[in-house]
Amino acid sequence: MAHETHHGEAGERTEHSHIQLPAPTFWPIVFAFGITLLFAGMVTHWAVGVVGLIIVLRGTVGWWRNVIPHEEHEEVPIEPELRPAPILVETRSVVRLGLGEAGHRVRIPEEVHPYSAGFWGGLAGGAAMAVLACLYGLVAQHSIWYPINLLAGAVIPDLGNASIEQLRAFNGLAFFAALVGHGVISILVGIVYAVMLPMFPKYAPFWAGILMPLFWSGVVATVLNLINPVLNQRINWPWFVVCQLAFGLVGGYVIARSTSIRTMQTWSLAERAFVEAPGIRPAREEEHPGEGNPE
Repeated sequence: MAHETHHGEAGERTEHSHIQLPAPTFWPIVFAFGITLLFAGMVTHWAVGVVGLIIVLRGTVGWWRNVIPHEEHEEVPIEPELRPAPILVETRSVVRLGLGEAGHRVRIPEEVHPYSAGFWGGLAGGAAMAVLACLYGLVAQHSIWYPINLLAGAVIPDLGNASIEQLRAFNGLAFFAALVGHGVISILVGIVYAVMLPMFPKYAPFWAGILMPLFWSGVVATVLNLINPVLNQRINWPWFVVCQLAFGLVGGYVIARSTSIRTMQTWSLAERAFVEAPGIRPAREEEHPGEGNPE
């Protein structure tokens, strides 16, 4: 890797006893105050505007005389103990990376998960969520069809007003609607997880499996309370949150364990431009399959 060495330049300690600075003036404040009165006179009384105009003219003349024909300055003394120290030459050098070397100008994330990982992660999380939901129905309502019919109630309005006995009974249409809806939503959320997980910091599966389900549960509870409050009252929300956490943890774990794909952001400029030039683009293993196997 080629290195460029840059050294600093020597400076001199100033011997001047004073520093020349622009002289302070109060005329800009007077001018601004006159402008304020001038505009205030438009909404109050014309006399206020006249006073403001006079102050503006006086401030303009005073400010003008401070800079025309010669700008006024003042000399500020320099205390010897506060003078700047000299700049010394040092032998330290600055190493600059060549374009594309060692991840130069890398954009995050460097690796992403394939969409297929989100597909299978969504199905795994959906299966875990369905098992816990059916377990709740079996324990609390003595029927695995109760949570399934409640889920179908989101798309079948009549189920929201059904009796407890009807929700405990098997319903073919409700089962099909719940199966399709739950599967599609699980896959879509799994794909979103696959896209978002590489952007999370350390322990991404843990945080994504807890924070996202809690946020999603709050959104669902709020929206459902507005759309179908009757159905919202029949849902056991603590158990619903547990099911969502199971989806996030299982789905996030499956996605995180999948194969990661390097993005083009980690490639050098020559690789991204597909430049075929010796010494510019590093040779890959597949370009020289015969190396390392002499016969």
